[in-house]
Amino acid sequence: MTAGPIENGRDARPQVGVLPMRRTPEGGTEVLLVTSRETRRWIIPKGWPMKGRKPFEAAAREAYEEAGILGHVGKRPIGFYLYEKRLKNRDAVLCQVTVFPLDVRKQLKKFPERGQREARWFSLSDAADAVIEAGLAGLIRAAGNRDPKKSKR
Repeated sequence: MTAGPIENGRDARPQVGVLPMRRTPEGGTEVLLVTSRETRRWIIPKGWPMKGRKPFEAAAREAYEEAGILGHVGKRPIGFYLYEKRLKNRDAVLCQVTVFPLDVRKQLKKFPERGQREARWFSLSDAADAVIEAGLAGLIRAAGNRDPKKSKR
């Protein structure tokens, strides 16, 4: 994945992320969101691409590190969204996050970023309302319409 031109002419840095989902006993769908470490806003697990790993594998690794979740990650992205990432030096960079579906099978009690973030399960509509990035909210809302079997290819 390389950075590509965006509508306004700025290049976006690539990131990968997962939309962690599970079925409720009633047949609905829930989404797991985590808080960012700096601003504490609700986001999905995401990060930079990893050398030697396919994008969906790197996204699944981020899910483990940030939320302690394991499951089946789809190899095909369900979409992408843009956001401004604030770097440690206070500069902001535009990032394009490619999002893969993650069918959560297990949530671990111990994981690398435990204690640094909060994680919470939301209904699709509540999750879409909780995130501030419009593109991410749209992906979450659209997730209710997708067939989970299609993401397993």
